[in-house]
Amino acid sequence: KLIRHEVPPPLFTAQRLGLAPEGEPVGQVLKIYNTMHGGKLTLARVWRGWFTDGMTLNGERVSGLMRLRGLQAEKVESAEPGDVIALGRMEAVRAGDTVAQGKGGAALPRAERLPPVYSAAIQAKRREDEVKLSTALAKLVEEDPSIVYEQSQDTHQLLLHGQGEIHLRVAADRLKTKYGIEVAMERPRVPYKEAIRRGVTQHGRHKRQSGGHGQFGDVHIEIKPLPRGSGFVFNDNISGGVVPRQYIPAVEAGVSEYLVKGPLGFPVVDVSVTLFDGQYHTVDSSEMAFKTAARIAMSEGMPKCEPVLLEPILSVAIAVPTEFTSRVNTLVSGRRGQILGFHPRPAWEGWDVVDAQIPQVEVYNLIIELRSLTLGVGTYTAKFDRLQELQGRLADEAVATSQAAE
Repeated sequence: KLIRHEVPPPLFTAQRLGLAPEGEPVGQVLKIYNTMHGGKLTLARVWRGWFTDGMTLNGERVSGLMRLRGLQAEKVESAEPGDVIALGRMEAVRAGDTVAQGKGGAALPRAERLPPVYSAAIQAKRREDEVKLSTALAKLVEEDPSIVYEQSQDTHQLLLHGQGEIHLRVAADRLKTKYGIEVAMERPRVPYKEAIRRGVTQHGRHKRQSGGHGQFGDVHIEIKPLPRGSGFVFNDNISGGVVPRQYIPAVEAGVSEYLVKGPLGFPVVDVSVTLFDGQYHTVDSSEMAFKTAARIAMSEGMPKCEPVLLEPILSVAIAVPTEFTSRVNTLVSGRRGQILGFHPRPAWEGWDVVDAQIPQVEVYNLIIELRSLTLGVGTYTAKFDRLQELQGRLADEAVATSQAAE
């Protein structure tokens, strides 16, 4: 009785959303369900007009109107303003979309997608399920837009992002029960990089004779460190044709291939390699020979350059009620973080935002401890800021962990 009398009627809410009382039928998608036998069902609320079976919404014909009662779908002929109804086979719409008769009109306000705060690396337990996994994940995200998945270019892991450990475990359980795909979940690897402190010059030669045409490539390179954020730079200082022009791209390719995994086992960044001398043979030289010679020079020269491990540092904004701000300071310092300051959260009275920088490895389960400290209401956003040198015991542990995982 209280709900009936106190909750605003659909017409009042529609006007608050900026929808005029008169006009074509309009609704908004609340959720998507991918059913085993009925295909895709679009759960929507009607805000204006009447929805009927067979009508056109956003350029698609509605194939069935249903009222959901648990797992049961009851077919109906029409739905009036305020009704929550399932629309059959609306393939193009997504959660939050506005649906209107015809091709659709102005969009109603939609809820913002929650930024992910917890991640896990997943892989199919059975090899035959690897192809099906991406399709199942796409349907999973369609049903729950707060889940995000990506293939990491740095660690080559398939990452699943969500709102917490339980959230991702429920998602993994749905993959198993709904799509028959069992996945293993583990902590994501941190995308460490490595750089060098000093430069060297190095000679690399590849020579092989095994009957007929042999293989011969000879290069002299100079390896130098670059400022942070510079990436990889290859310079060609060859003069006099000591290395023919057609082989120089092969030298660069050999250098680039080596930099994928440096002496410490991680991708190398912020380094300059200059080819300044070499030799070739008119018969035995080839692109492959010079590519191999470049890799030899890099593998022998890089360990002499004092390689150093770089860890990613994230800029983190932690939002909490004001009474918990002091606890957040302790939390950040305990994770090797640095507090940059805090300020009131815009449009959130009694809340603060604490700005900090924290190593990515320390952010893995930050949300779990943060919620524990703030009665479940604290949250954060994070983005990459920079790479920073890591030395001592922590660096040794990171290298050992990476080698053990190979």
